[in-house]
Amino acid sequence: MTELRALTGARGLAAWFVVLYHLRFSLGVPDAVLRVLAKGYFSVDFFFLLSGFVIWLSYADRIGTQRWASIPSFLLRRVARIWPLHLVLLGFALVIVLGLSVTGRPADPQFPLDMLPLHALLLQCWPVAREAFGVAALQWNDPAWSISCEMAAYLAFPLLPLAIDLKRTPTIVLLMAIAGSFTILAYVMLSRQAHELGDGIPYFGMVRCLTQFAAGAALGALWLRFRDKRTPALAVALVVSAAAFVSFGTGLLGEIAIIPTALAGLLFAIALTANHPANPLGWRVVHYLGEISFATYLSHSLLWKAYRMAFVGDPAHVAPPIMAVFLALVLGASIMLYHGVERPAQRWINRLPSWRRERLGESIA
Repeated sequence: MTELRALTGARGLAAWFVVLYHLRFSLGVPDAVLRVLAKGYFSVDFFFLLSGFVIWLSYADRIGTQRWASIPSFLLRRVARIWPLHLVLLGFALVIVLGLSVTGRPADPQFPLDMLPLHALLLQCWPVAREAFGVAALQWNDPAWSISCEMAAYLAFPLLPLAIDLKRTPTIVLLMAIAGSFTILAYVMLSRQAHELGDGIPYFGMVRCLTQFAAGAALGALWLRFRDKRTPALAVALVVSAAAFVSFGTGLLGEIAIIPTALAGLLFAIALTANHPANPLGWRVVHYLGEISFATYLSHSLLWKAYRMAFVGDPAHVAPPIMAVFLALVLGASIMLYHGVERPAQRWINRLPSWRRERLGESIA
């Protein structure tokens, strides 16, 4: 299907919100701004919703039509999307470990070598692996926890279009499915004394991903239904999102209970206006930030660790020029990783099935 440009742009801004979230105590910003940046982890919930939304639009018909034969290709494409860049950045983390050793600095508990295979296979947030290996904190490349959960969502996703034709599912049932997903998330987290969506990531990350990914898929089915009835659907989405954000802002409802609904309404509103020329999220620069956003999201944490080792004495007091250089470094690294690693690796891996078919044809001939 045609790309919804504003969604790509929104992903780029969300990635930078995560960057600023991790840098917030080093930015020297006023307390009011700090409180906003402290909620940067909401971006990850937006990513989960967006991932389910886009993957439903991109693959549901293909899997529903071609059935089981389409699943290997789908999984290969998802692996090609996230795994090569992840491995490259784990290699960069090993360089940091080597740098600590060479300079005589103490080993960083962030990088336990015995856990490296678990992270290389993106299993660090899977409950079985977590319990078996005793993972109780984020390690190695912190943001990679979310793609560990996404990998589980990718494995589960084909079961949805194989089992259910969401095109024929009544609208009320789709809405109930979204509400049910968010209810499951709230129940699991609140019943275990979590207070914020970002709490206990090794324990709650998987349910946080799977429930919101599923809700995003249902939103994709709703978008197909209402994209030609844009005005009333947009009004409803904006009202729902605004009411949810106000409920959170006034303290009426906690973020676990209401923020997923707010983000779902926002995502749906952006999707309905995605290719309108006046939507600033579709502007060329913003759109490009979205294209390189995976590299931005996955690289910034390790880059900040290395940058602090080299140039920052006290992370709580970083001179503005030093911080500006780092932000430029993140942008430059994102561009290089996107064009030099992410896209070439995707193209190479995605060509593997065609190479296999060509070789099979040669052997038969």
